[in-house]
Amino acid sequence: MEKTETPSVKRMMEDVVGCKWSLSVIDMVQRGVNRPGAMVREEDGLTTKVLNQRLSKLKRYRILERTVYPEVPPRVEYHLTEFGEAFAQIITRINDLQGRYFDESRT
Repeated sequence: MEKTETPSVKRMMEDVVGCKWSLSVIDMVQRGVNRPGAMVREEDGLTTKVLNQRLSKLKRYRILERTVYPEVPPRVEYHLTEFGEAFAQIITRINDLQGRYFDESRT
């Protein structure tokens, strides 16, 4: 039997945060923007190629799951996994820090 290595959440976080668009993709899915075309339209500068790379990485880390609907044309959506929901709370905390300490309306 092959031994499965337990993923390191710290290493995963470094890899995800190190990718320019990964946190944006997680944030979009968390907000309900879950179709690739909508994601590209939502974020200026995000290309389909880069989006596909990020989606693939986030699927590999089991943060996102991909659902393909049997329609013509096929519809694909991404959703947070249970682990992804917990992981996305980190982004919520980052947004909270931004608002609390760097909001320009603060005096």
